[in-house]
Amino acid sequence: MSEIESASLDPLERHLLNDFQRNLPLEPRPFQRMAEQLGTSEARVLECLSLLNRDGRISRVGPVFRPHSVGTSTLAAMAVPGERLDEVALLINQYPEVNHNYEREHRINLWFVVTAPDEPHLQEILKDMELRTGLPVISLPMLEAYHIDLGFSLQWGVGNSAAEASHPSARQAPFHPGPGPGLGKAEGAIESEFDRRLVATIQQGLPLVAQPFAEIAEQVGLDERQVIRRLREWLANRVISRLGVIVRHRRLGYRANAMVVWDVPDDRVSQLGRCMGQYDFVTLCYQRPRRLPEWRYNLFCMIHGRDRDTVIEKVEWLVQQCDLQDIPHRLLFSRRSFKQRGAHYQRSDAADHGTVASRQRELASC
Repeated sequence: MSEIESASLDPLERHLLNDFQRNLPLEPRPFQRMAEQLGTSEARVLECLSLLNRDGRISRVGPVFRPHSVGTSTLAAMAVPGERLDEVALLINQYPEVNHNYEREHRINLWFVVTAPDEPHLQEILKDMELRTGLPVISLPMLEAYHIDLGFSLQWGVGNSAAEASHPSARQAPFHPGPGPGLGKAEGAIESEFDRRLVATIQQGLPLVAQPFAEIAEQVGLDERQVIRRLREWLANRVISRLGVIVRHRRLGYRANAMVVWDVPDDRVSQLGRCMGQYDFVTLCYQRPRRLPEWRYNLFCMIHGRDRDTVIEKVEWLVQQCDLQDIPHRLLFSRRSFKQRGAHYQRSDAADHGTVASRQRELASC
């Protein structure tokens, strides 16, 4: 399917995509509450969200879990010869543990996120990838997070790159950097079998029905009030960083996607990461380890724009605002998206996690 421009969206679709990326009402009929706020019907909101989901403009309506509050994950990368890139990308896509997989403009050209229930399982997956591809995998787990959200204003009505880039602003909501894995998990993290069942049920989104939490409760064997209460607790404790509409930026006209990486002195990483993370055009900002000699960069941020020039202008603006003139950096623009979906933290059935070999039966469903 071709790219779908924002011009094709009606006013209701625009409001749903922009205004409900977070703060989904946690009550028995959330879509009815949204409809009341938008002056329409619950049925129309559900119909609209279902259409946006089918068309690929949203990936789901559901939670974004803070990294390492559920299981563990890493950003992984490989330097793949050009003639093998499609073959290797397809193989990496087959792992249920991989939720994002991109080709980026760099010698190290394949970048993907691997999520697993625990660290031994994660390491098993990475070793299996190396064995099957014959290529080394660079693992870059998060050390500290300065902003992780993946939501931002879609800036409806901005008609040119210069205007979009020249009006960045600090986030209106309070900025709360999240800890990395070395700083401990959030209070109220995943603690029980009920929690694990709930994660498995909602990780790919809420059912688009009038009473989604009642349907979820039936699947996990509890009642609607318990499900809503637990989600509220996870939001309060930042186990869930946001709950709402998860948009696909490229399908909405934001075709330029750059992972900007910086080689920052260790004693300045937190200061500069916090500075970058406060601006509304930065959707991700975090510290990851260097892997010398292959990889020298330790601070990462993600910037989206309608075109390359917009992203470059935003990076130049960031350099000025955060005093980054002396910091070496690279823009790794995305060339192709091979896979993009919500992370699978828990199995959605009663089967145990097993070994890599026993779980290859799942590949056909990916």
